[in-house]
Amino acid sequence: MRPGEAWDLKWVDLDISNRTVDVLPEKNSRPRQLPISSRLISMINCMTQKSIYIFRSENRDPTLSLKTFSRCFFKQRNRIADRLQNPRIRRISFKTLRHFKATTEYHRTKDILHVMQMLGHKNIKNTLVYTHLVNFESDEFVCKVARTVDEARTLIESGFDYVSELNSIQLYRKRK
Repeated sequence: MRPGEAWDLKWVDLDISNRTVDVLPEKNSRPRQLPISSRLISMINCMTQKSIYIFRSENRDPTLSLKTFSRCFFKQRNRIADRLQNPRIRRISFKTLRHFKATTEYHRTKDILHVMQMLGHKNIKNTLVYTHLVNFESDEFVCKVARTVDEARTLIESGFDYVSELNSIQLYRKRK
C-alpha cells in the first residue's frame, strides 16, 4: 500500500481472524483487502491502541505527521547505509518497497490483473510498469521439506510454495 494508505489505517480495518486489512484508497485508486502475515499481526498486536488509528495520533494534523514519519524513515535509512557502508541503500523509498512487492508478486503469479487489484490501480497501464523491473532469468530457490501438517503450515506462512510430494514428504521452495 502507499504510505498515506498505511498512515490512515484504523484498528477496525484490521481483521485478525481472516488475516486481512481493508485499505481505503488515495490517489483516486480502488479500495481493496490485502492479506497480512501472522508475523505482522503479532507485531501490530504488541502496539498499544492510543488512538483509532494504528500508526498515528488522531489529535495531530495527519499531513504534518506523515511528513515527520517520512523524515524519520529517511534518517534511519541513511544511518543504516552509513553503518553498512552501502550508498545504494539511500535510494530505497516507500515507493521502492511498493514496486518490489508488485514486481515479485507478478513474477510469482504471472497474473497482471491480480497485481492490478493488489495495488488498487484502475488502469492496467499503471500496473504494466511493474512487470519489467527485474530480470529473473537465473532463478535461485531455497528448498525445504515438510513431514507433518504443522511443518507445512509453517513453511507456507513463511512464504514457501508447495512444489510436489515424494515418498510422503512434501517439497516446498521460495525465491532467494
